[in-house]
Amino acid sequence: MKAKLLPVQIKETNAQERETFEAQLAQLGQMYANEAEFLPVQTLDALDTTGADALLFPQLVGAVFSHEQDLAGLKVPLLVLTSGFGTVEMWDWEIVAYLRERLGLQVLSPYNEEMARVILRALAAKRDMRAGAKFLTFQDTPGDGMQANIFKRFYWWEKEATQQIEQAFGLKLVYRSWKEVNEAAQRIPDDQAEALWRQREVPTEGLPLKDILLAVKLYMAVRQVMDEVGGVVGVGSNCLNESFHSLTTPCLAWDWMFEYDHIIWACEGDTLTLISKYLFYSALRRPMMMTNIYPFLMGMAALKHEKIDEFPQVEDPDRHALGVHCGYFGLAPRSFCTHWTLRPKVLEIVSPNAVVIDCRMKEGPVTLAKLHADMKKLTVIRAAIAGYVQYEGSDCRNGALLRYEHDSGHGVMESLSSHHQIIIQGEVAPLLNQLAKVYGFEVELL
Repeated sequence: MKAKLLPVQIKETNAQERETFEAQLAQLGQMYANEAEFLPVQTLDALDTTGADALLFPQLVGAVFSHEQDLAGLKVPLLVLTSGFGTVEMWDWEIVAYLRERLGLQVLSPYNEEMARVILRALAAKRDMRAGAKFLTFQDTPGDGMQANIFKRFYWWEKEATQQIEQAFGLKLVYRSWKEVNEAAQRIPDDQAEALWRQREVPTEGLPLKDILLAVKLYMAVRQVMDEVGGVVGVGSNCLNESFHSLTTPCLAWDWMFEYDHIIWACEGDTLTLISKYLFYSALRRPMMMTNIYPFLMGMAALKHEKIDEFPQVEDPDRHALGVHCGYFGLAPRSFCTHWTLRPKVLEIVSPNAVVIDCRMKEGPVTLAKLHADMKKLTVIRAAIAGYVQYEGSDCRNGALLRYEHDSGHGVMESLSSHHQIIIQGEVAPLLNQLAKVYGFEVELL
């Protein structure tokens, strides 16, 4: 789905200005053809905003100041793309400030082309969610199973969390049985699963074919439910807490779901992570993944869970954390990684036949980001992957060493809303700020 833009012209423009307007609109139509659909032009004094995701101003002239009555109260955001480079023209900063501060309008004024594309994709995703998009989560009695003392604490399983996501974004959260989909997977013949595996083989190490086929069958069973539900844009399951329902884990399934079906995933049935990741990826189209974050400032409270005795030796430990999930860095699709191998499981709470992904993303700048439970605040942490560390025989066989750009990790500790964090490749805080403007999020930048 593309963003629907309503081009707006100010009626007082002269013949030369109208010619400039038409040329700019034509150029924008070429530049952003993949992200936007352009509706017929309307004049500012006679607007009908029905069906528009944003009002597009390819040109601004001084006469706009006399249209306060036409502008006041507009509920549709205004997108200003007035330069020949598909961005805001610097001479329009005065008008943009006037529209924001005097009239209280939501004005989007990207100052580079990537920001403009992020805004357009975010507008499209916002429309898509309200047009019938669905998240599909497999679970039965979440919190009551394995490690209940931990899992019972998670807000994402509360009805209130589901209601907040649905009300804030308009999409529908659909729940199906984790037990039943695994039973359906077991009924799939080996030869069918092996035929699909031979078409889509991925790097593996230490896995017998029978364990690989269990993972393939789970993908096939989940895919069948997705087809029945229809309109699914994100998927997850309570794979750890209710691991006794499954002979495997959905790690390979989620990789294939993204690589072949273009569906966003989240682990452990975490719908708060799923909505965050869906918002970020639909707009940024950058490599990203979910992991557990273990700040060095947590000391043994973090180390004990990973069965390791000490954090790596670094010069400024307060500014560091480990990124570890299910024994390795976390679950990311192959196309996001520099190294990727499917291996036998690490965690004791999953089936002996289960699989897990051992992967690495490119070292260097990353951004940690997460939407808070109120669906109103976005915490953004500038950081870097400083390297990878291995602890033999632990639950951290290959974890990422994360270093915050913030002067002190104490600020990060005060701001984290979850142990699940999304790591996005690159320094994308300015892009996330543009996304936040589309959705009306408050941004906390560290």
